[in-house]
Amino acid sequence: MNAGPVVTVLCDGVEPDAEHLRPVVEQADVRCVDGAGLADALPGTDILFVSDFRSTALPGVWHRADRIRWVHVGATGVDAVMFDELIDSEVVVTNTRGLFDQPIAEYVLAQILNFAKDVPESLRLQQRHEWRHRESERITGATVLVVGTGSIGRAIARLLRAVGMRVRAVGRTARVGDPDFGVVATDLHAELPAADYVVCVTPLTPQTRHLFDAGAFAAMKPHARFVNVGRGESVVTDDLVAALRGGALAGAALDVVDPEPLPVGHPLWDLPNVVVTPHNSGDFVGWRAEIVAAFADNFQRWASGRPLSNVVDKKLGYVPS
Repeated sequence: MNAGPVVTVLCDGVEPDAEHLRPVVEQADVRCVDGAGLADALPGTDILFVSDFRSTALPGVWHRADRIRWVHVGATGVDAVMFDELIDSEVVVTNTRGLFDQPIAEYVLAQILNFAKDVPESLRLQQRHEWRHRESERITGATVLVVGTGSIGRAIARLLRAVGMRVRAVGRTARVGDPDFGVVATDLHAELPAADYVVCVTPLTPQTRHLFDAGAFAAMKPHARFVNVGRGESVVTDDLVAALRGGALAGAALDVVDPEPLPVGHPLWDLPNVVVTPHNSGDFVGWRAEIVAAFADNFQRWASGRPLSNVVDKKLGYVPS
């Protein structure tokens, strides 16, 4: 057995990429378990790598952790591992901030173009072998409100500016002259009426839970579209359905929903102005290997006594910019 630290990797049934994990294996005793095996693996664990970042197993078995010093999450969002005992402990939490920024920004642009060019209707007409001339919208000059000013929000803003869209943002701190957002405001409801597209990319915190409710949707333009790549719990789902059915909102692209996965028979599946994807906006080909590589890089920092990258403020629930 390796005499180094004990590293437990919480997996979803897919073994972590061996090549990228090799620098860790060479210096540590590595255990790979799924959620069912986590309780038995935690005693003696020094470092927990949450590769299965959608797992909710950790809070229920945390009492079994007797010497964990560091938890690394293979995603940007860390809400699945943020519970009082961990927050109040001395354990350091890091995430994989930055890896998914550009893929998610590309997803947002794709969904905006999908709405503006009405791709779903084109596909429906093609399936009916129907040649019908139609006009589409331009996205150049349209206003996008990005709600959430972390690294993913910045990547979204840069990409949308590059195609000629006007970008503003809502965040925790107001400022002007921001290099990516231009103006950052703090009053969501004051900003919503001017937006043609609203992109939610907030982490899930007590302040962002149910941020988008009936009042928020009522404040938006009837022709506006809503794109959610943050967390489903930031939205009151019934209020979103009502807004879409009632014409208060023209469409929604949802990579995250509440509940998740979306149950069979839920009205969001069948609304004609809704696109639902299975929480995969950042999952590019090769992402599993990349999150292992990011963990291995941070492990090398830890092993050599250097400061860890992407340390999460556990009270805030994200890495401060």
